[in-house]
Amino acid sequence: MTKTLLCFGDSNTHGSPPIIERGRAYERFDDRTRWPCIAAAALAPDWTIIEEGLPGRSAQFDDPIMGAHMNGQPGLRIALCSHGPIDAMTVMLGTNDVKTRFGATPAMVTAGIASLLDIALGDEMQTRHGGFKVLVICPPPVLEQGPIAGEFYGARATSLELPALFADLAKARGCGFLDAGQHIFVSPVDGIHYDPPAHEVLGKAVAEAIRAL
Repeated sequence: MTKTLLCFGDSNTHGSPPIIERGRAYERFDDRTRWPCIAAAALAPDWTIIEEGLPGRSAQFDDPIMGAHMNGQPGLRIALCSHGPIDAMTVMLGTNDVKTRFGATPAMVTAGIASLLDIALGDEMQTRHGGFKVLVICPPPVLEQGPIAGEFYGARATSLELPALFADLAKARGCGFLDAGQHIFVSPVDGIHYDPPAHEVLGKAVAEAIRAL
């Protein structure tokens, strides 16, 4: 029987390309490029993939610029109630949480991921889906360069501390863990998003991690 994987994240799960200049028309990599689709191809025919990536999403903040719907906590509840049953879920958030306007410490960013795990691993959602496993993915560290560098002033230092914290959290909650920064780098074009080769590498790494859950 085919299993279902829910991929929950931000623009890098959505498939947004690196930003060359602000204000350009909406763009998204196609389904031959996005890492969830790469993972789906690697896991086929045993798994199907649900893509739940929202550009701008954080793990915990009502964004004063982009809107309250960028808070991943209600978004995750909606996603888990919209789909099902699922057998596994990936959560890759934290990049937007290190934006300067949120003033979040590494511990605060990690607490946001913990809140999502509280939702996913709680009795309500586990019962609804008949039980499912979670893979926590720590995004690669950001670079403070490119057209949106001002929004991430001071963010690199924070993001460099996240892998160890996310790994400890995942272990404490009985989740799988993948440090994306051990496999890919962000694009130097904008310091945030991934180029097509990075999507391919990440997709294959995620597929291996899902098989190991």
